[in-house]
Amino acid sequence: MTQLNRPAAVLATVVIVQFMVSLDLSVVNVALPAIRSEFGMSATALQWVVNAYIVVFGGFLLLGGRLGDVIGRRNTMLIGLGVFGVASLVGGLAQDPALLIVARAAQGLGAAALSPLSLALISVTFEEGRARTKAMSLWGASTMLGGTLGVVASGVLTDFVDWRWVFLINIPIVIVAVVTAVTGIGGLREGERPRLDALGALLVTAGMILLILGVVRTDEQGWASGATVATFAVAVILLAGFVLVESRASEPLMRLGLFAHGSVLGANVFGFMITAGQLAAFYFLSLHMQNVLQYSPVAAGLAFVPFSIGAVIGMFGVGPIVRRFGQRAALVAGGLLGALGIAWFGLAGPGGSFAAQLLGPSMVASIGIGAGFVVMGAVAMQGISAEEAGMASGLLNSSRQLGGAIGLAVLTTVAAAVTGEDRSPQALSDGYSAALLMCAALIAAGAVVAGVLVPRPEKKQAAPVGA
Repeated sequence: MTQLNRPAAVLATVVIVQFMVSLDLSVVNVALPAIRSEFGMSATALQWVVNAYIVVFGGFLLLGGRLGDVIGRRNTMLIGLGVFGVASLVGGLAQDPALLIVARAAQGLGAAALSPLSLALISVTFEEGRARTKAMSLWGASTMLGGTLGVVASGVLTDFVDWRWVFLINIPIVIVAVVTAVTGIGGLREGERPRLDALGALLVTAGMILLILGVVRTDEQGWASGATVATFAVAVILLAGFVLVESRASEPLMRLGLFAHGSVLGANVFGFMITAGQLAAFYFLSLHMQNVLQYSPVAAGLAFVPFSIGAVIGMFGVGPIVRRFGQRAALVAGGLLGALGIAWFGLAGPGGSFAAQLLGPSMVASIGIGAGFVVMGAVAMQGISAEEAGMASGLLNSSRQLGGAIGLAVLTTVAAAVTGEDRSPQALSDGYSAALLMCAALIAAGAVVAGVLVPRPEKKQAAPVGA
C-alpha cells in the first residue's frame, strides 16, 4: 500500500530511529539524582520521569503500529519524529518537574509511533533472504546499542556537561532522521487508505496503559493492594472488550487471526519472555556493579560495552545458523545460549573482578540474545502482508514492552524478598543472584515455548532465509 524507494535511506531511517527510541529508555537513569537535586523531587515523583515514558510508550504501541498502515508510513514517521523532537526540547528546557514528566510522556507517545514502524518498514522494503537478514541485524544492533549506550551517555553527559543534555541530544538525531525519512519513504497511494478502528484503539490503549501502570506502581502500592487489584481489574475488562470488538470489526486494529499463526504467536511469546529476562538482568547487573562491586555510574555503564559487542556478533553471525538449521532452531539456540550467560551472571558475588565475574557471561549472554533478537523479528513478520505489517510489528513491540515492565516488577520483588533488611554486600549479592537466575529461567522458558509454537519450515523455504 505504500510506495517505497531508496532502500538505503529507509534502512538509515530505521537504524537511527530505533537507536534513539532505545537510547531514551535508559538515558535518563544515571541522570536521576541530578534531576532530583535541581527540582527537589520526592523519590516517588522522580520515578515518574522513567515511568511516564514506559507507560505511554507501551500503552500506545498497538495504535502506533496500525497508524502506519492507515495514514501512511512516511506520514506516521514524520509525526512521530516531530512529537519526539518537540518533547525532547521541552524536557531539556523544563524549569518545572511536572513539565519534565509531561515531556517524558510525550516522548513515549512519539516512540510508540516510531518503534513498530521501524520493523514494519524492513518487512515491506526488503525481500526475504540476505537483504532482509542484514536489515534485521542492523535493526537489532541499533536497539541493543541504543539501550547500552544510553546508560554510558547518561553518566558522561550528567558528569561532564549537564543532565539536560540527555534530552537535548535527541534534537540532532531527529533532524537527521527527518531528512532520511523524507528521501527514503514514499507516500500513501490514493484509494488504499484503510479505516482506523477507533473503538478498538480506545479500548486497547486504555487497557494497556492501565495494565502497565498497575505493574510499574507495584513498588509503591504492592501487588495485593486495593489500588493495584482495581487497576488490573479495569485493565482486564478493557482488554476483554477490545478482543470482543476486534472479533467483530471489519477492519480491526489487530486481527485476532494473527494468533493462529504459530510463527507470530511463538515470536511474541519469545519476545515477552526474553525482554522480561534481559531488561531485568540489566537492572540487577547495574545494581550489582554499583552496590556490591562499588563501580561508579560511568564505570558501570562502560562495563556493558562488551555486551553490546557480543550482541552485534550474534546478530550478524546468526545467518549461517538460520541457513543451515532454519529459523526455529536458531531462535531456540539463541534463547538458550542467552539464558546460560544470564545464569552465569547469577553466580557472581562480592569481591570479584570484571574479568573473573562479568566478561565471560557478558559474551555468552549477548551473543545468544543478539542472535535470538534478530530471528525473533524475522519470525514475527514471516508471511505478514504489507497491509498488516504495522499491526504485526506493533503486536511484537507491545509484547516486548509488557514483558519488560512485568519482568522487572516481579523480579524486583524476588530480589527484595531474598535480601530482606540486610544491606550488606553479601545480602545484596544474594538477592541479585536469585533474580538473575530467575531471569535466565524466563529466557530459557521463552525459547522452549517458541520451539514448540513456531512451525518447522518446509525444506524449499528453509534455504533462502538468511541466505
